[in-house]
Amino acid sequence: MALPPKLWFQWQRLKKALGSSFGTPGGSPSSSVRMCPHCRALIERDASVCPFCGERAGPVRARGTTGTPGRVLGFIPVPTTAASVVVVANLALYAISWYMTQNTASTQLYGAPAMGGISGEVLWRLGAKAPSIWTGQWWRLVTAVFLHADLLHIGMNLWCLVDLGPQVESLFNAPKFTVLYLVTGVAGFLLSLWWSPFGVSVGASGAILGLVGILIGASFHHGHLGKEYRRQLWRWVIYIAIFGIFFRVDNAAHFGGLASGLVLGYVIPEGEPATRPSENLWNALAMLSVLIIAGSFVLMALQLGQPLR
Repeated sequence: MALPPKLWFQWQRLKKALGSSFGTPGGSPSSSVRMCPHCRALIERDASVCPFCGERAGPVRARGTTGTPGRVLGFIPVPTTAASVVVVANLALYAISWYMTQNTASTQLYGAPAMGGISGEVLWRLGAKAPSIWTGQWWRLVTAVFLHADLLHIGMNLWCLVDLGPQVESLFNAPKFTVLYLVTGVAGFLLSLWWSPFGVSVGASGAILGLVGILIGASFHHGHLGKEYRRQLWRWVIYIAIFGIFFRVDNAAHFGGLASGLVLGYVIPEGEPATRPSENLWNALAMLSVLIIAGSFVLMALQLGQPLR
């Protein structure tokens, strides 16, 4: 039995979201459907009138073509999505922090932490969320999102990020993903700062719970299929909550990221922006997010030589 048109379009979107994390064709950005700017239903890409609300869907905007991903030195793949860039950034910061930890341990004649652990001093210098935020080092709310305490910490977070990041980027787009990742990560550490003003913490967990919240929020627009998908997503929350009970983690940052993601996923339209002005706005917000991240690490680098406080 053929599905009703609206249910069929919702099913195609859900398959696209689930397939994107495994590299299946359903996750390809070159979809044959687009979102109605009025009722948010998925319609045929070349449709001029939405079959669900009867409003004019507007002209189809041209899309850029996707070329073959480039490679550095002929064999190192260049990240081609916002999610993959975030993964690389996390790995790069972990490598830097591990090297600094080993170097500090060798000069001060004490052993480095086991299991790829990063020393607390190194994490503080590289921008952990710390009480010094109250004295003006606001950029720690950003830099802390990209730092991790040990191999288990970064391994767990990157496992979740590799699975969830492409789903969010597929449902929305790369500029929106960039903005949402930063906002939910900072929101998590803001709540952590309020809950534990003098605590020190790092990690992408707040932003990752933000991605879960975004998908949950967006699922409310997809009826029965969204309910089933939402049930799967809540399992992520339960697993991470159980993990937080038995291990020393920043649960406030987790909750802040999740709550902010729920709101943003519900109110922000999915898919490509429907108009050129909205596309320009999201591109500008994404560029601003990148500048904030880059500027935060510049400010971090400027204080590397300062004494601990």
